[in-house]
Amino acid sequence: MDNKFKILVVDDEKKISDVVSAYLIKEGYEVITAKDGEEALSLFNNNQIHLIILDLMLPKISGEKVCSTIRAKSSVPIIMLTAKINEDNKIEGLSIGADDYIIKPFSNRELVMRVKALLRRTYRDNSPLAEILIINNGDLEIDIEKKEIKKKGNLISFTTNEFKVLIALLTNPGQILSREQLVIKAFGIDYDGFDRTIDTHIKNIRHKIEDDPKSPKYIISVYGMGYKFNSL
Repeated sequence: MDNKFKILVVDDEKKISDVVSAYLIKEGYEVITAKDGEEALSLFNNNQIHLIILDLMLPKISGEKVCSTIRAKSSVPIIMLTAKINEDNKIEGLSIGADDYIIKPFSNRELVMRVKALLRRTYRDNSPLAEILIINNGDLEIDIEKKEIKKKGNLISFTTNEFKVLIALLTNPGQILSREQLVIKAFGIDYDGFDRTIDTHIKNIRHKIEDDPKSPKYIISVYGMGYKFNSL
């Protein structure tokens, strides 16, 4: 598995894009760039991206629209860049799904530090998931990019939220996650639902991936603590 994180930098100012990319590449990250919102969405849909640095003032499709479009189908971490300094703008940016917010002009070193911190929080062991996971000799096959899951070769229908919960568990194999931790990892800190909804998602996921949902071998309940994923 390639452990290098791939970062998408979206900014219509080439000078900013080039400098940010240079700093990130120096830190060992793989970087691809987009100069407008339309190109950003295309690159996101055709690559496995682990983090996005997104300017708000973009040609063709605004940064806000790009963010909300991506957030509707992915929990990839997003750092917004903007020249707007109004507090309402920051709140709006975070409310549509950004994980962090940095105002231009900014320190490139500070941006890199925020990238590192966000990647650590998102990918516990600093190793992004492979594009396709094969579990238990092919009993389960999970295509991260296409968001497809197969059980014994048969395609399974998953809701977006169920997929997010499963990926949160897969990103932390063997680690016990409380309901609250699962909510944050799957849906973000601003999620409005109750942590008990995790139980419903887990129940539904078990019915889809377990041979016997009442005696699960993949998603294990740890009494009084939460759940963990057993990759076998």
